[in-house]
Amino acid sequence: MITDQLRSEFLIRKDITFLNFGSFGACPRPVFDRYQQYQLEMEQEPVQFIVKTGMEYLKRSREALGKYLNAPADDLVYLINPSHAVNLVARSLDLKPGDEVLTTEWEYGACDRALDFYCRKDGATLIRQQIPLPITSKENFIDHFVKGVTANTKMIFMNHITSSTGMLFPVEEVIAYARSKGIMTFIDGAHVPGQLPLDLSKLGADFYTGACHKWMMTPKGSSFLHVKPEYQDRLDPLVVSWGYNSTTPSHSRFLDYHQTQGTRDFSAFLCIPEAIAFMDRYNWHEVAQECRELTRANAPRFLELLGTEPIAPISEDFILQLYSIPLRTNQPVALKDLLFEKYGIEVPVMPHGDKVFLRYSIQAFNTQADLDILYDAILDIKRTTDLIG
Repeated sequence: MITDQLRSEFLIRKDITFLNFGSFGACPRPVFDRYQQYQLEMEQEPVQFIVKTGMEYLKRSREALGKYLNAPADDLVYLINPSHAVNLVARSLDLKPGDEVLTTEWEYGACDRALDFYCRKDGATLIRQQIPLPITSKENFIDHFVKGVTANTKMIFMNHITSSTGMLFPVEEVIAYARSKGIMTFIDGAHVPGQLPLDLSKLGADFYTGACHKWMMTPKGSSFLHVKPEYQDRLDPLVVSWGYNSTTPSHSRFLDYHQTQGTRDFSAFLCIPEAIAFMDRYNWHEVAQECRELTRANAPRFLELLGTEPIAPISEDFILQLYSIPLRTNQPVALKDLLFEKYGIEVPVMPHGDKVFLRYSIQAFNTQADLDILYDAILDIKRTTDLIG
C-alpha cells in the first residue's frame, strides 16, 4: 500500500491538490537533495566537474539508465526534453520531395510542430492519420493507422502514451508492422519511463525518446534519446561544438556529437541512478500498479458526472496513470484557472483539435481524497457557472 512515509517524500505543496504529475513530474526529496549536491560540487570546482568528474558521473548515469531500460549505454544520449530529440532526428532524416512521415492526429504539439517544420523545409509531407474516437481495441487502432501507409512512407512517428488523451498506444504492433515494410520508427515515450516497464532492446524502435523528469521523477530538463547503432552516424548535432572533429575523440562519435555541448548544467542527468534507487527502495512496480488501479476505478464516475463517453476501454491495454475525460467547454483556460485559483486543484484542461479533455494524473502521493476534491469541485462548477456544458 501507498504509505504516509512515501507521500512525505515529495515536496509538493500541501495546500494544492496536485493531479498533474504528467506535465512536468516532481522530484522526491532524496533525488532533489542529490541534484543540489551535484550543483554544489560543480560550483566548488567548475573546471574539474565540467571537464572531468562530471563526465565520469555522466557515464555512470547512462550505464544505470541503460540497465533500467535494457539498452546499451552507448546507444543512449541525454537531452533536456523529447522535443530536442525530435528536432535532432527530424533534421537529419535527409527527406526528399514526395517523402512522407506518418504520424497520428493525437501527437504532442511541440513534436508535431517540429516534424511539420522539417518536412516543409525538405519538401516532404507530414501525414497526420485520423484515429477516430472512441478507440475500441488495439486492432481497431491499427486498422485506422495503417491506412496512412503508402509507398512514400519513410518513417512512422508515434506517441507511446499520448499527452492529451492519456492513452497507451499499441506501439509494439506498429513497430512490428513497420519493420515488415522496411519503414523507420520513432517513438515518443515521454510518459513511459517510470510509469510502465520499458525494454528498449525488445521493443525494437529505431529511435526512442523518453523523459526522465516525468514519471522517473528526476529534476527538470532530463530526457534521453535511444538510437539503434546503424542510424547513429546519420544524426547531425543540434549544436556543433567540441565533439565535432574532436581533438580528444571518445570511442563513439554519437556521444561526442550530442553529449559534448560546452558549458551547461547537466546535473539533472546525473540524478538518474538516485531516481532508480528511490523506485527500487519502494518497489515501484507495485506503487505504479496501485496508481493505475486508482486511475481506472475513478474514471466511470467522472464520465457520468460530465455526461461523456470513454475514448477507449478503461483497461490495462489503454489506461495507466493518466486519464482524460472528454469535456464540453468553450472556455478551457478559464476553467483550468478556476480549478486552481478557487479550489486549489492543479489539473490540466487540454484542447486538442476540436476536443477538450480534463486529464488527471495519479502518482504515489495521490489518494482517493484528491479525486473526491476534484469531483466535488466539478460538481460545484457545473451548478454555479456556465463553464461546463
